[in-house]
Amino acid sequence: QVQLVESGGGLVQAGGSLRLSCAASGRTFSTYVMGWFRQAPGKEREFVAAISFSVDTNYADSVKGRFTISRDNAKNTVYLQMNSLKPEDTAVYYCAAGFGLATLDYWGQGTQVTVSS
Repeated sequence: QVQLVESGGGLVQAGGSLRLSCAASGRTFSTYVMGWFRQAPGKEREFVAAISFSVDTNYADSVKGRFTISRDNAKNTVYLQMNSLKPEDTAVYYCAAGFGLATLDYWGQGTQVTVSS
């Protein structure tokens, strides 16, 4: 069983930056694919970024060049650095873990990111 706890959300002006963190429990963190997803009001949850155990990364087109996902296996933590934030980035951001992007079995409770114009 893996527990995920996100932090770092908040209110920021357009053009600003935030860094989200996701702390994971469990001794097999380094073997998991870690992902970030987001859900805006009235919209479906969407993929944002993912990082494999071999540190390969994948991004949604809407965040490429602005967001960076990284992981620190020693701290069992995955990060999402978000720069040049836009109002359309406003959403609840969720961290997820699993053995593949299609099999993300564990989810955090989410952290709110609000970008004002």
